[in-house]
Amino acid sequence: MTRNTDRLQLLVIEDEALIVMDLEYMIETAGHRMVASAASVRSLEQLDPEMAVDMAFVDLQLAGGSSGLDAADYIREVWPDALIVFVTANAKALMPDIEKGHAVVPKPFTEHVILTTLLFLNEGIRTPPPKSTTPRDLVMNTVLERRLQLA
Repeated sequence: MTRNTDRLQLLVIEDEALIVMDLEYMIETAGHRMVASAASVRSLEQLDPEMAVDMAFVDLQLAGGSSGLDAADYIREVWPDALIVFVTANAKALMPDIEKGHAVVPKPFTEHVILTTLLFLNEGIRTPPPKSTTPRDLVMNTVLERRLQLA
């Protein structure tokens, strides 16, 4: 899949409707597009696998007892080039499994954190290393850190 870095196509995996609406607003404010959302792994599996996905914001605890880690595995299988950003209140619990994603944004988050995360990761995709500074609350996995530093 060829990534369109001017306008990213984002997927939101989150079971709280207000958070989905907030993220959609923030994504579109940044000039990108939320292509779909899902509240569980089951609803994620029902999405069109042919749609373009550049990045996914994924909560850890999803509806129906499903896990954001399982959602990340599915995203990697269906959209292998998509960046995965975990958005969770349980960031410390995720640390052993952070390699399943590219970065973590802890909840509660602000619009500034989401917008700077989008800018930072998009810059890194297009012309590494990013020109902007790493967002204060963003935690990246070591693979992405190395990719952004070496490129």
